[in-house]
Amino acid sequence: MKTTAPPDPDTRSPKFKPPPLACDAHCHVFGPAAKFPYAPDAPYWPPDSGFESLRKLHSILGIERAVIVHASCHGADMRVTLDAIARSGGRYRGTAIVDPSYSDKDFQRMHEGGIRGVRFNFVQHLGGRPDMAFFDRTVARLAGMGWHLILHLDATDLVEFRKKFEAIRIPMVIDHMGRVKAADGLAQPPFRVLLDFLRNEYFWVKVCGAERVSSKGPPFDDALPFARALVEAAPERVLWGTDWPHPNVGKHMPNDGDLVDLFARMVPEPDLQRKILVDNPALLYGF
Repeated sequence: MKTTAPPDPDTRSPKFKPPPLACDAHCHVFGPAAKFPYAPDAPYWPPDSGFESLRKLHSILGIERAVIVHASCHGADMRVTLDAIARSGGRYRGTAIVDPSYSDKDFQRMHEGGIRGVRFNFVQHLGGRPDMAFFDRTVARLAGMGWHLILHLDATDLVEFRKKFEAIRIPMVIDHMGRVKAADGLAQPPFRVLLDFLRNEYFWVKVCGAERVSSKGPPFDDALPFARALVEAAPERVLWGTDWPHPNVGKHMPNDGDLVDLFARMVPEPDLQRKILVDNPALLYGF
């Protein structure tokens, strides 16, 4: 079992003040494992990073809303995410990981609990691509629910699965700018495909994970041109999040206050800041 590093405990207060009702549209809640155990086959075991710690983080950052992205270490056991949403007083929504055992009643229960999408992981170091027949069945199931897909991909998957994704007719959110590598440049085929996706009304993207895109390390400036190109391509379908507590982040653990200030450099225009931090997540998640 791989263990992962804890987040930076000394969150800096950002210089940028997010607008009222700003949403962290990509964060996680892990454990506590004594109450919400990790899956026996989890690809990694993170330190406990529970609801109280997330609320403290958002208080420092000036963020009022959030989307809890249910992570693979908890498998298809949704209790930890549903608990955090229930305790949030309407300020949190969430996304799910499901398996073939999930019934229509399970989906209804999750909807009532604030879940609005299903995440599929294709990333190799987290177990690789899903069973594609189950993927197709789930897409068909979501079509009538008003839910969306979240796609966690390796950059090469953008090219390999292009035709399959383009044939889907429900909203799809691409995590972490498609995990492209900044060193490969703006003209790299995966990023060109991602920009092409954004010409399609069904595709959304998160301009988070700069620490995963960067090839140079802090302050992750080499990720800025990629984020900016995505924002300019489809500002009405862009989301942002911290990715706290940054599981499997690699050798450079970011400070979340710095990531908020990095967003303000990606998007210096107040009207676009409000669109990405407030309006877009409110539309997709029903705040």
